Amino acid sequence: MKTGDCDILILPGYAGSEEEHWQARWAGRLRTGRVVEQANWHDPDPEAWIDRIVAAVKEATRPVVLIAHSLGVVAAVKAAPRFPKQAVRGAMLVAFPDIETCTDLPASVCSFAPVPRDPLPFRALLVASRTDPHCSYERAEEFAAAWGAEIVDAGEAGHINVASGHGPWPEGLMRLAGFMQTLN
Repeated sequence: MKTGDCDILILPGYAGSEEEHWQARWAGRLRTGRVVEQANWHDPDPEAWIDRIVAAVKEATRPVVLIAHSLGVVAAVKAAPRFPKQAVRGAMLVAFPDIETCTDLPASVCSFAPVPRDPLPFRALLVASRTDPHCSYERAEEFAAAWGAEIVDAGEAGHINVASGHGPWPEGLMRLAGFMQTLN
């Protein structure tokens, strides 16, 4: 599948994606890509976030590919059972936060727990870092296995955001291109 053949829905995490963040940059580069906006990026409400994602998928006119980061990953996984059958062809899930441990995350983020462990009804790729302050690589592996997602070891990449040096993140864009080729 080519990016022009689908609607790419970009799902930022807590606080949204600032201008320098790879998701914001990709939204500007991918002509069929758009950010699913949330009413409140800094005090997220799980049901409101999930409802907006489900609505965006239902409004899509072509097959959907999700690109989620951090809390956007959790929201996408929670929304998945509500998507129309076969509307979503794949999801690139990046830097899943282990909100079930919630040692250093805001209470509004922790309110998204528990995280479903049901297999996802579409192909998924989970990109995880060995030095993510919000999730151990081992926990990411556990969730990827439960979801039926392929896991990609991003090495020592922090939370794969601007703070960890991932502004444009060209490696991620190459990974997305490879993943898109596996979708039909």
